[in-house]
Amino acid sequence: DIRTRAEPAGDGSYRLKGNKIFISGGDHELSENIVHMVLAKLPDAPPGVKGISLFIVPKYHVNPDGSRGPRNDVLLAGLFHKMGWRGTTSTALNFGDNGQCVGYLVGQPHQGLACMFQMMNEARIGVGMGAVMLGYAGYLYSLEYARQRPQGRLPDNKDPHSPAVPIIEHTDVKRMLLAQKAYVEGAFDLGLYAARLFDDTHTAADENTRKLAQDLLDLLTPIVKSWPSAFCLKANELAIQILGGHGYTREYPVEQYYRDNRLNPIHEGTEGIQSLDLLGRKLAQHNGAGLKQLIRLIATTCERASHHPNLDPLRQPLEQLANRLQGVTLVLLGDLAQGKVAGALANSALYLKAFGHCVIGWRWLEQAVHAELGLLKGTAADRDFYLGKLQAARFFLTWEVPGCHNELALLEAHDDTCLGMQDGWF
Repeated sequence: DIRTRAEPAGDGSYRLKGNKIFISGGDHELSENIVHMVLAKLPDAPPGVKGISLFIVPKYHVNPDGSRGPRNDVLLAGLFHKMGWRGTTSTALNFGDNGQCVGYLVGQPHQGLACMFQMMNEARIGVGMGAVMLGYAGYLYSLEYARQRPQGRLPDNKDPHSPAVPIIEHTDVKRMLLAQKAYVEGAFDLGLYAARLFDDTHTAADENTRKLAQDLLDLLTPIVKSWPSAFCLKANELAIQILGGHGYTREYPVEQYYRDNRLNPIHEGTEGIQSLDLLGRKLAQHNGAGLKQLIRLIATTCERASHHPNLDPLRQPLEQLANRLQGVTLVLLGDLAQGKVAGALANSALYLKAFGHCVIGWRWLEQAVHAELGLLKGTAADRDFYLGKLQAARFFLTWEVPGCHNELALLEAHDDTCLGMQDGWF
């Protein structure tokens, strides 16, 4: 429903009139120029998303010799005062208030959304990795704090004269640290895996391998964006909890990590949009090529893990989730094929969570296999590192993954609690 309009100027450029909001870095004095990407509709545009074109609009015109020219008709209408991300301006921009906003078409007319998604998909991966880094920063800070902060005694120690223990010795603090480690290192693994897939789309030896990488990356992109945004934010929440009252003060950085990370489930497509993209589009794309790959890869990892008896308690929950998820997926895709769109997509957020946990569980089982091999071949100095990886994998696959069967049960039942809710009932 874009209302920004673009009129041909007769010289190859266009005159734009409209506005944009929540534009990060949309105006500032730190660079010589700013070039905006703007979606707008041409006079002959068909309705809907098939009528959107993409334009670049510079803050300052550029002279033929490359020097900066006069100011374009792009005005800062206002700044948003944000919960976090306070080091970056968030702007409302007006284009063409004076009728002189010059823009240049990118790609073909009415094909702007497809062009924009080249940027947006890269940005979504960047959002996921940014969420990982904020979650990881909070985890490392709260880990160091827990090692240094003495408080209380262990439950089986009744001697009031004994020294207080570091809070990392308390089991519930270990639980919160383990959850953080499982979330941030699992998400980090997925982000790096996606980065490798992106490289493969450009540098793999043959076209078929490049296509396989692209199919899998397309499928995983909604997860790369949404899962770290949701669960590394939970890691930041746990970091605040570990610091107690100090965590809620600005004297310590964990409250800022949480505030900054809270944006990531929102921008570049909310969690709800990612769930619709995954279930409504990416699963069936190219006849399910990405999904078929993922199923094979998970099965291969599980087969390798089966050679390590210690990993059976980790492998089995993943296999159970993956098998049930496949069944639910086929049912929902069948519903979509039959035109039952509203019902099939009603609980897409539940599907996104279960699918994401399956993917992260797969990455953790991969890490567990490597940790087992590392313990056999590595040095004594690496032992704690590998044991920590195995414990975090155990936490995620035995504490987190089985809980997804609740979401799958609701999906199997085609539960319509949310779909059936009416405005007046609120």
